[in-house]
Amino acid sequence: MPPATTRSAPDRLSRPQQVAEEIKSWVMENGWGPGVRLPSETELIDRFGMAKGTIREAIRILEAQGLVRSRTGPGGGVFVHQVSEERATALLGNYFYFEHLTIDDIYQIRQALEPELAATLAGRLSDAQLAALEEVMTRYSEPARTAEEEREQHVASLRFHALLAEMSGNPLLRFLIRFTANMLAEITISRRLYAQPNRELWSTGIDYQSRLVASLRAGDAIAARQILSEHMKNAHRLMLMQETVLTQRFLPESEII
Repeated sequence: MPPATTRSAPDRLSRPQQVAEEIKSWVMENGWGPGVRLPSETELIDRFGMAKGTIREAIRILEAQGLVRSRTGPGGGVFVHQVSEERATALLGNYFYFEHLTIDDIYQIRQALEPELAATLAGRLSDAQLAALEEVMTRYSEPARTAEEEREQHVASLRFHALLAEMSGNPLLRFLIRFTANMLAEITISRRLYAQPNRELWSTGIDYQSRLVASLRAGDAIAARQILSEHMKNAHRLMLMQETVLTQRFLPESEII
């Protein structure tokens, strides 16, 4: 169970928050992993010298963070719980919602991380993994005919990159790339950047991905890095153009009030 990355001064934390932090430290000190049951409520009261209400509120805080889970009935109690990647992504996405991420922000990260990921995976993927990447590409093998198809293809194309990240043995790199792909999908959908089908974005994207899979299969790390770097630069340029077309226009005289 990870400690908070940034902690407020103890005197700024409420008593339940202090107890929650102490329980996290206690779990780490004991090396308790997912599924380990915490001591009973009575034992927690004795250990931390706090009232029942304070202990219960501390447990609720930890449950909200996804770090423990309560079960009732026989064999029930409070258990150490591993936060899922989906929950971590959702919570972090809530934070960035108020940061108003831009396409530039996201592609700066993608450009730095994804080409290196591709290089490390060249020659290391199984036939099944390569086939899985190619299967995703079948979902946008033909250009979209409607805005709804364009939306689905945007998301599927980003799924290709998220799947590639899943194949990394580096959990931090995997999470960061998958997270940025999810954020770009959210921007695309929330700002309706799919509303006008973009044939160039589709054709260049599938070409880069096809070449990337070929370089991964051939074990050519230099080519894989170069292809994905060019793909990111091109996609960045086209996505910015798409955003400009769909969010900016001259004001027609007929609409002046």
